[in-house]
Amino acid sequence: MELEKRLREKDAAATRKIMEPTLTQKEEKEALQRSKSQQNNDISNFRKVSRQEYLKKRELKKLDELWDDIEDEEYLFEGVHVTEKECQEMRYKKEMYRLAKKRAEEVDEIMEYKMPEAYDFDGCVNQEKRFSVALQHHRDTGGEKMNPFAEQEAWEKHQIGKAILNFGARDRKKQTQDYEYVFADQIEFIKTSVLDGVKYENELPREIDASFAKTMLQKLQDDRKTLPIYSYREELLQAVEDHQVLVIVGETGSGKTTQIPQYLHEAGYTKKGKIGCTQPRRVAAMSVAARVAQEMGVKLGHEVGYSMRFEDCTSDRTILKYMTDGMLMRELLGEPDLGSYSVIMVDEAHERTLSTDILFGLVKDIARFRPELKLLISSATLDAEKFSDYFDSSPIFKIPGRRFPVEIHYTKAPEADYLDAAIVTVLQIHVTQPAGDVLVFLTGQEEIEAAEEILKHRTRGLGTKIAELIICPIYANLPTDLQAKIFEPTPEGARKVVLATNIAETSLTIDGIKYVIDPGYCKLNSYNPRTGVESLLVTPISRASALQRAGRSGRTGPGKCFRLYTAYTYHHELEDNTIPEIQRTNLANVALMLKKMGINDLINFNFMDSPPLEALVKALEQLFALDALNSRGELTKTGSRMAELPLDPMLSKMIVASDKYKCSEEIISIAAMLSVGNSIFYCPKDKQVHADTARMNFHVGNVGDHIALLKVYNSWKETNFSTQWCYENYIQVRSMKRARDIRDQLQGLLERVEIELTSNPNVLDPIKKAITSGFFLNSAKLQKFGVYRTVKNTQTALIHPTSGLAQVLPRWVIYHELVLTTKEYMRQVTEVKPEWLVEIAPHYYQLKDVEDAGTQKLPRGKGRAAPD
Repeated sequence: MELEKRLREKDAAATRKIMEPTLTQKEEKEALQRSKSQQNNDISNFRKVSRQEYLKKRELKKLDELWDDIEDEEYLFEGVHVTEKECQEMRYKKEMYRLAKKRAEEVDEIMEYKMPEAYDFDGCVNQEKRFSVALQHHRDTGGEKMNPFAEQEAWEKHQIGKAILNFGARDRKKQTQDYEYVFADQIEFIKTSVLDGVKYENELPREIDASFAKTMLQKLQDDRKTLPIYSYREELLQAVEDHQVLVIVGETGSGKTTQIPQYLHEAGYTKKGKIGCTQPRRVAAMSVAARVAQEMGVKLGHEVGYSMRFEDCTSDRTILKYMTDGMLMRELLGEPDLGSYSVIMVDEAHERTLSTDILFGLVKDIARFRPELKLLISSATLDAEKFSDYFDSSPIFKIPGRRFPVEIHYTKAPEADYLDAAIVTVLQIHVTQPAGDVLVFLTGQEEIEAAEEILKHRTRGLGTKIAELIICPIYANLPTDLQAKIFEPTPEGARKVVLATNIAETSLTIDGIKYVIDPGYCKLNSYNPRTGVESLLVTPISRASALQRAGRSGRTGPGKCFRLYTAYTYHHELEDNTIPEIQRTNLANVALMLKKMGINDLINFNFMDSPPLEALVKALEQLFALDALNSRGELTKTGSRMAELPLDPMLSKMIVASDKYKCSEEIISIAAMLSVGNSIFYCPKDKQVHADTARMNFHVGNVGDHIALLKVYNSWKETNFSTQWCYENYIQVRSMKRARDIRDQLQGLLERVEIELTSNPNVLDPIKKAITSGFFLNSAKLQKFGVYRTVKNTQTALIHPTSGLAQVLPRWVIYHELVLTTKEYMRQVTEVKPEWLVEIAPHYYQLKDVEDAGTQKLPRGKGRAAPD
């Protein structure tokens, strides 16, 4: 039995061995790899689990360590005085422990993502859970009734709501929803910093008893005490007493321009002489002088006055004199040591205008041999060290803080179209921000008119849906009555939007401005001495200008500045300061004035920033060609007469030459009209055809632009200087009145420069020859396709479209200036005969040069012209 049992087991084993399939070598290798992979996965999972368990234990351990740290500090430092920083650290630790403890105890209540549970569990399908999410979309709020059209109904309700126009405040919902259709695309801003304001202890309370009626003078005196500079009055006067030259740095709106001259007057400096304060702009000099006269309770023009080119509002009693920096330069011609002044204050020095830079070098020399003269250099930027180093390491007096804080906001990303972004930002402010007026900085008249039109279009027909938006533009060519609108008080419930050029950066203070929109661009004038072209191009502003613009919103209350560029752009891409004007302008007038003062070595003149050598050489070449300098670079008699006239050298030479052609009366009229600039004709967009027709009526007979300006002035004079006539002919009254004042002063200067007042109105050739005498350098000859080539610099240009000769295209012309806007244009053009150039300037032109100009040869030493 036992033997049989063993035999059966042996047979069964043999049978199993035969039945089991044998593994090949490949299959054994794959099985081994699977085994290793499984082993690695098991190890990886084990590591994850181990890591999670370790982090849980570490979290509890760190929590205990934090609490022990808190208890130790409280025990050790109990009753000990600790700093504010240490208190903040303790509060931080306690708050962190509280949040971590709460998270550990209430894990389920923390709003964090959790993996959903499986729909299938242990092989059993949970149908209710699987479809619970889908069913929720079709249930009512109560969850009792199925509604398969819930989403469709919600969408229809939303669309109908958008189509319904609600009227009145009672129908309004959320503001941002009501005004969505006003915006093109909303802009997101990031608040990055706040320009702090300072609350002064001496600031008077705003609540005043109504029964106590104060006079205007008392109110102005109270307002003076609220200015930041008032707290530093005694320290400032002591600093002026101790130092001859003082650099003063104060924030915009601190009161330095209006208060410092008054403080010096009250301290007795006016007993030794006048106090002069220079301004870079005419508007600033006028407005500041008017304000100071009000605060002192005197009549403007008596104790307080202002002076600028062709306008003098001073008298023998004037002790505080505000003037443009160019006027102080002209005073140096008659009074080289400024002996009638005890204090000279150069204000807004950071703007670095051409006259300011020249003035620096002049007053620096005067201060060295007049130790009793006090010299104050005032600036609103932080670049005071440069001014201090220039004025022999003079001390710097800083007036910290401003009256009100200003919040600075930047865009999240760069804006492709800054004009559209500015318009959208205006509307966003209008519907989302509290009451307060808005100031928008744009680059020029075209952009301001476009923004005004778009804003009116987007807010048109809204009725009471949106608050009233009053749009007030301000630029140089705008009529005076429209400019005055920016100073009118805003009606209750409305908001005023001022669209301004950079004239509002420092020259104007508009009450009620709470929001400033800064696109980050401005127009800068740049002169190329090689080509003689003046370019007026849109360029990014500097950081100093950005700070000036932001300060506009914090003058009368807390404000906000919205910059339409990123914080990175501000800190890394903008220049620190604007390029000084002396490095980008024509220096002919400066060179003539310095020669008149006896300064012959212009190259080694003590400039703060030296101008390009090429520009200085070109200016001297131009003066030599105009016979203002001789071959040794000395001033001639003609140049001395030209320097007496406060005009550009070419205009001065034109007036001096008018004595020869017996037409000085007509020439001073033309010079006065040219001095006003391009603001004679006003062309409103809605009446453009009528304005163009009225302008072309003065060009009948193709007389040229200079003669057309003479016709405008004579026609206005024949109507007894009628304002109505100006309105009918779309001519700006303010510009014409200024031209009349300029002409009257030029007429008074003719005797000084030994020119007889003569007239020859019926013959135009003498007038044109006198104009050519001043502008023969600016001659051009017609080439192909209506393009002109200047004879002097071989520069191609077109006649400006506003010229009366734009369609006539005469063969030879002279022009007033060559500008680059969208193209290179000649402005104020007059037709001339080529032989006049040889007759008037034989030292510059030869007959063969004129005959071949534009084809092969040019004036001597000028090189060949480019082929057509």
